[in-house]
Amino acid sequence: MNNSFVPKKAERVSGWCLVDAKGKVLGRLATEIANIIRGKNKPTYTPSADMGDYVVVVNAADVLFTGDKWSQKVYKRHSMYPGGLTETTAKNMRQKFPERVIEHAVFGMLPKGNLGHDLRRKLRVYAGASHPHQAQLGN
Repeated sequence: MNNSFVPKKAERVSGWCLVDAKGKVLGRLATEIANIIRGKNKPTYTPSADMGDYVVVVNAADVLFTGDKWSQKVYKRHSMYPGGLTETTAKNMRQKFPERVIEHAVFGMLPKGNLGHDLRRKLRVYAGASHPHQAQLGN
């Protein structure tokens, strides 16, 4: 009988990864980031465990959309009060909060529930090229 390998907490090692979003298409970039956060790029990947690395994304303001999505894509949020629906186009979202465009795309690709909430903490997004994580990255 074969047994599945499930690494113990002490064996789970999280590293740090730097991703430059300048000139990359959002969807393809988000899948790459989500796979790193989940740990799917490691041979010890386990779907029910947090096996991934921390990801630092820089130049979030320079991410690209294909087609006419800057004006057609709409982000919605609701305040839970009557008439509290707020809609924002991708162009306006990039001008106000360029980090949230990438966060929204990546968080949609992560699992929902407790594991997904833990994995959300592993993403750090910055609009410009500077970030405060030089020590973790070892550069």
